[in-house]
This record gives sequence, C-alpha cells and structure tokens, in this order.
Amino acid sequence: MGRAFEFRKARKMKRWAAMSKAFTRIGKDIVMAVKEGGPDPDANSKLRAVIQNAKAVNMPKDNIERAIKRASDKNQGDYKEVLFEGYAPHGIAILIETATDNNTRTVANIRSYFNKCNGSLGTSGSVEFMFDHTCSFTINGEGLDPEELELELIDFGAEEVFVDEDGIHIYAPFENFGAIQKELESREIEIISSGFDRIPQVTKELNEEEVADVEKLLEKIEEDDDVQNVFHSMKE
Repeated sequence: MGRAFEFRKARKMKRWAAMSKAFTRIGKDIVMAVKEGGPDPDANSKLRAVIQNAKAVNMPKDNIERAIKRASDKNQGDYKEVLFEGYAPHGIAILIETATDNNTRTVANIRSYFNKCNGSLGTSGSVEFMFDHTCSFTINGEGLDPEELELELIDFGAEEVFVDEDGIHIYAPFENFGAIQKELESREIEIISSGFDRIPQVTKELNEEEVADVEKLLEKIEEDDDVQNVFHSMKE
C-alpha cells in the first residue's frame, strides 16, 4: 500500500462530510462542466464524472437534472476555479481549491481566515510544488482481478491500485484522468466515483495542541461556500 492509500484512508471520513455542503459543491461542478462541454453527458466526459460523484453521495436524480438545466441557462453565472496557497501555524502547508463567481470576495475571506488563525496566505507557487496532483477512480470490483487490472492500466498512467470495502481504487497523475476514464468506459466497467487529490510529498507530525491550532484554521476554510477542497501536510 502506497501514499495514495494512506491519504485516502485518513481523509475518507472527512471528505463530503456534510450532505448539504456536498450538494452545493457538486452543483458548482455541474455548472463548470456544462459551461465547458455542454449539457449532454454522453458528449461531455467531465459532466459524466460529476454525475457519477453526485450519485455516489446520494444526490437525487431530480436535483442533478435541475442543476444541469440551470447550468444551461445563459443567465446562469459562471464559476472560476482559483487555487490558494499558504501556511497554517507550525509550518503546515495548505492548498485550497475554490470555485467562485466573485474572486474579490473569496480572496478577502480566505485571507481573513489565515490572519485570524495565525497563518499566512502565500503567493502562487509557494506551496503547490509540495503536493502531487493526482486523479482517482473508485470502480465496482465485481468480477475483476485488481492485480491484473493494475498491470493493464499501467499503460494508461495508473500508478497505484488497491481494494477496500468501497471497491477498487485507482490512482494516477492528474494528466492521465481522461485516458483512464476512456479505458474504463470502453470496458464497460462501472465507475462509482472519480476526482482529483493533492497528496503531500512530506507530512509533519504535530502534538495535540498544535493540531488544534491547525484544525481551527481548516474548519474556518472548509465552512466557506466558495471552497471545494482543502489539502494540507499535517500527518493524520
């Protein structure tokens, strides 16, 4: 088991913890996918992936269809993906992925969280290089041999394949997402969910008091409606 497995295990219970927040995030993902590639999932691989993720968190079909319809409306505002980088207390690197329709508001909010919690908001590139940008897939493992599948998917960029109670998980560099998605679909393998992660190359262990300092900042960031994902280098 490699870093991807340990990373997933540590974050598993935290990702999409609040259902209403999950629906809001997926709604934004649907808007961005439709604006980029159109409302037809058959012709828009990014939208297919978002719909799979919506189903994985039990988002009702009606909600998904309404979100696609709203995203197709010319009056629907667009969201821009913006990455923020900085340091929490005790030297913990933080990456924040946001989807915003008002960058001025988002910048002000993120900066205020760092200032209030003794962190520091960094410049572009100051932290990102400390994380590996990866893509991941969770697939239905019924009837599949994980070891054989891993050997076959290496040609498409897969670096790690492992199994748990949720299915078979595939990790690869970010840029290999499209190739792996296409191959899985061509084999008619059910994709339960997919997404992107930023895995810290090095993690730092903190004591209980220091962890509380970092978590205070993380909680403020994660509560912001513009925030999609937060990654950090604290050992969990």
